[in-house]
Amino acid sequence: MSAPFKVKFVIYQGATFSKTLTWKTAPDEDSPKTPVDLTGCTARMQVRAKIGASEVLLSLTTENGGIALGGTAGTIELLIDADDTAAIAWTSGVYDLEIVFPGGQVRRLMYGSFTVSLEVTRAA
Repeated sequence: MSAPFKVKFVIYQGATFSKTLTWKTAPDEDSPKTPVDLTGCTARMQVRAKIGASEVLLSLTTENGGIALGGTAGTIELLIDADDTAAIAWTSGVYDLEIVFPGGQVRRLMYGSFTVSLEVTRAA
């Protein structure tokens, strides 16, 4: 099993945040990569100010609609609507994303940082 990969994200405050990733893997380096079947899986992601912080700044899960998994296509969509990004009061944090398989196996797929680009133009 490969190590989690590092990804940096930017949230534009007041705008919809939507990122779609495709998880692909291959049995060896010479084989073509194919999507990982995420059928029956759930996913969870938390953003905190720093790794040891107790406060969760943002929580995205398949249960709360912040993450949508694409089954056999291997896609992982992260979604935060514009009203929720407008309400963000923090400017940076760290996260990781975990996939939970139907048998209970948990895979830490990715980790990294979130930065918030503060909004200048706001609705009246």
